[in-house]
Amino acid sequence: MSTWLSVILLLAINLGLIWLLIAAPVGRRTLHLTRVFPAPPGRIAALVSPLGAEADWHPSVLASEPLSPGRVRQTFSHPDRRGNPITRTLAVHEAADADGIACETRVVEDSALDASFWRNYVERRFLRPVPGGTALTVEQTDRYRGIAFLLFRYIQLRREMKALDQWLETGSGEVRGILERPVTQAGLAVLSTLLLWPFFGLTARGLLLSTLLTLAIVLHEFGHMAAYRAFGHQKVRMIFVPLLGGVAVGGRPYNSRFEVAVCALMGAGMSAFLVPPLIALHDVCGQAAGTVILVFLLILGAFNLLNLLPMHRFDGGQVLRQVFSSRTALLAASFLVTLAILWVGWRIGVPVLLLIAGLAVFTVLSLIGAGGVKPRRALDPMTAPQRLLAGFGLYAAIALHGHAIVYACERLFG
Repeated sequence: MSTWLSVILLLAINLGLIWLLIAAPVGRRTLHLTRVFPAPPGRIAALVSPLGAEADWHPSVLASEPLSPGRVRQTFSHPDRRGNPITRTLAVHEAADADGIACETRVVEDSALDASFWRNYVERRFLRPVPGGTALTVEQTDRYRGIAFLLFRYIQLRREMKALDQWLETGSGEVRGILERPVTQAGLAVLSTLLLWPFFGLTARGLLLSTLLTLAIVLHEFGHMAAYRAFGHQKVRMIFVPLLGGVAVGGRPYNSRFEVAVCALMGAGMSAFLVPPLIALHDVCGQAAGTVILVFLLILGAFNLLNLLPMHRFDGGQVLRQVFSSRTALLAASFLVTLAILWVGWRIGVPVLLLIAGLAVFTVLSLIGAGGVKPRRALDPMTAPQRLLAGFGLYAAIALHGHAIVYACERLFG
């Protein structure tokens, strides 16, 4: 398989996975999970129903306060954009008969999210006595776009079941997921490297290329994480998705448009800081080490430059939408960014027809639904100095990564 064909195939797979995870029209889906607990139905109901006497047993629930018949306000440990605990008002309907206990919950109000986020959400919990205890069945129904959030809710539901089992046994509901552990993420990074290896050829050279690409991904996500920390996020983590890359997760919702722009930009921004030192290091290294540095510069530049394309789901699109408030200015800026990236491709000898085909693909991708999680209150607007900083930062990142690609290609293939 030729290098260009490998790159195109890998890019096509990644774009397909991105579409499946965050844009595919999944529609209305119901999660269904059942587990048996060694306790009577009344005891379990007191824990799992928002109206229950022990509804605040879970570590993420700070308080559960009845407001009126069928209404409960819960306070969560998760912070909102200002760092305050998130509160939700729930509408709860309970029913009991000879077969067991049923509870239906809907979200009426959320201090962090717009009401539209919860429009289609409903949760039902059923308790029935069985030999040895109580069978708890949980059903969560919602409308989804992409399977990522559906998978997230399924994982969270399984963790709640595990935490409840632990609470009944030890009195502690603190459960740390395996996914967030550093050793798990390291293992996923190694797995991603091995999955990427065949695309570059099952040789020592191919393994080196896949390893360098994984390193570029890690550095990119570290940039996002550093920005989250700078804006005061207390809990920041990276989740590695084999073959697809990594995702940096902040500890709270965004507070301002400037925060959105900087956190998106710093993925490529931190890597851009490495370009001048790597070029200087190449100039003093021997041939073998110098070649590895050039290959890494090429991979680092190409990966981050693609992320800076002005597509809605990419970092470049995130930055541009915050900086430019008018549609005309946004279109003009997107055109200039795309033109700059296409020029880099033309400069290193990418066939014109391939560039046009790539542009057509990304244009189609940019038309994919721009829906997202809408906050309850609008983000703080950007000031003029902040717009200048974010805008010039974006173009600086494009220039540095573009230079890295041209510099490496001239010396590797010139």
